[in-house]
Amino acid sequence: QVQLVESGGGLVQAGGSLRLSCVFSGRTFSNYDVGWFRQAPGKEREFVAAINWSGSSTYYADSVKGRFTISRDNAKNTLYLQMNSLEPDDTAVYYCAAARLTIPMTRPLKPGIWGQGTQVTVSS
Repeated sequence: QVQLVESGGGLVQAGGSLRLSCVFSGRTFSNYDVGWFRQAPGKEREFVAAINWSGSSTYYADSVKGRFTISRDNAKNTLYLQMNSLEPDDTAVYYCAAARLTIPMTRPLKPGIWGQGTQVTVSS
């Protein structure tokens, strides 16, 4: 069965950076489009960023465009999210998620597989 395991969350000051990682196992990673979502306390889970199976196509939520970068390494079965210029409003549990690839990538991404989440807290 497919498993997604996130890491890299933590506490950071506003303006700082964090890099999240998500290791994919159980299936062929390159058969999936993948993305990051987040959920802040008391709010609905929201889309953050997605990347297609090959890494050639990405898209972002407006709130993170220009600050976050999504990438993947299919040889390492790993998804990344580089987060720069972090703001207190970025505080949330961040989830990686996977959907069987489509060509072109479905927008919005509709994942069927989710990780357990990693906490990101940005202090002001």
